Amino acid sequence: MSRKIRSVTLLAVLGVLLLVAACGPAATPTPANSINSIQGIVWQWVSVTNQSTGEETSVRNPEKYTITFNANGTLNGQADCTTFNGTYSQKGGLTILGASKTGLCGAGSLDEQYLALLNSVAAGGPDGAGGLALETAGGEQRMLFKNGGAASE
Repeated sequence: MSRKIRSVTLLAVLGVLLLVAACGPAATPTPANSINSIQGIVWQWVSVTNQSTGEETSVRNPEKYTITFNANGTLNGQADCTTFNGTYSQKGGLTILGASKTGLCGAGSLDEQYLALLNSVAAGGPDGAGGLALETAGGEQRMLFKNGGAASE
């Protein structure tokens, strides 16, 4: 085979490979797309895991501990007997900024723990199984949420 034919054949093969690569599956979602995929859903808190000890605490009544991320950068939710609202940022990952509540629930409630964890969130997004995972700074605590349905507008 001549050198010229080999060069043309090699170029043709490379061209086909580039064409196949361009027609392949779409790229993985960007962080912004991941954030958009968690908006407008009432997320129900189901558990928190201490990553260093492996200790997992299940939430008895997930429907009483919710969070909804709105497209305008605000959030709202329920912490047992009280409601809260705040904002979140997408810069450098998901960060919750100042979730503040409207009252106290008393002994036996997880409202204080829930809000303290939310106010420490430094990363999060879809967990790959239809849920939401939020982590505190350094990944020390990992909160898991299930999809509780679409938020009412």
